[in-house]
Amino acid sequence: MLEASEILKAKVLVVDDQPANVLLLERMLGGAGYESITSTLDPRAVCELHGKNRYDLIVLDLQMPGMDGFQVMEGLKRIEQDGYLPVLVITAQPDHKLRALQAGARDFISKPFDVAEVLTRVHNMLEVRLLHVAICRKNDELKKLFDQVVAERKVSERLALHVPPDSIAVRLQARPDVTTDSFADVTVLIADIVGFTELAPAVCPERLALLLEEIFASFDGLATERGLKKVKTLGNSYMAAAGVPVPSGDHAARAAHLSLDMVDALDGFNERSGYSLQVRVGIATGAVVAGVIGKRMYLYDVWGDAVNTASRMESHGVAGRVQVSESTRRLLGKPFLLEERGALEVEGKGELKTWFVGGRNGSSD
Repeated sequence: MLEASEILKAKVLVVDDQPANVLLLERMLGGAGYESITSTLDPRAVCELHGKNRYDLIVLDLQMPGMDGFQVMEGLKRIEQDGYLPVLVITAQPDHKLRALQAGARDFISKPFDVAEVLTRVHNMLEVRLLHVAICRKNDELKKLFDQVVAERKVSERLALHVPPDSIAVRLQARPDVTTDSFADVTVLIADIVGFTELAPAVCPERLALLLEEIFASFDGLATERGLKKVKTLGNSYMAAAGVPVPSGDHAARAAHLSLDMVDALDGFNERSGYSLQVRVGIATGAVVAGVIGKRMYLYDVWGDAVNTASRMESHGVAGRVQVSESTRRLLGKPFLLEERGALEVEGKGELKTWFVGGRNGSSD
């Protein structure tokens, strides 16, 4: 709640072409304790004055010569980017009240003035306006902090020391800048936490970072159990690959099992935490190039068609579900429940046939 002193310090602009009305309103508001009251008899000056001073409330007469109150509100809409007009209109015509509200005014006062009505409506308008401004400011601060957390996580992922796989550790000593291998048959998994960004206005940045850390730590453990290589995280996305750096014949099944494990893990997280997050997973199989980049800090990364297709499977997928490409589906047999989704038109890929992994058959794990 706002303190009464905060409301009384709000900036108010009175606009009326009749000096007697302006004087009367100034006396009413001043007598009630309002400290910052400005007035003008010229409606054409309102937008310029508001652009400079950003009033918390504009008390605006609708019937003025040269430029009426409706025209003034149209000009104010070009200034207020969030569409919120802090306007309390003055009118003696009942049919103008509804029209003014439809034009963006927040409330109205009637002529002839009733002191109690004027002061009540002004107080209520200012209270709502100041709370609106405070909430918008707080949301902007939280959004900036959340973006900072995500950016710092990306930096930490780039700089974190990744111990290279044994198969290429010796080669790094000879050429530590880039070491790559081609793999003809690899399955890539990309998972995105859906609903995480929407938590930003309501959850402090430190808590957001801890939540994301908890989720990704569980994914890391599951990836290790299923024999996948965690490649990287970007923001609230997680990427892993099966069949690198050591080839495996069941790479598609490993990735499918991990994806279902992730869905279950996030369901368990939601039960513990009370949140309602979902994971959207895309999987594709194909050729990739994998390699270790860096001179002092090593990062194992994967590139290629399978990565691009997996990214499309995820971005065109459904929250809470696992979507796989046709290339992956052909390698998944009876252990999995597969549901044909149909063909999707994917940018850069054309029409792709896709499938959902609905679960496992029987006790298969």
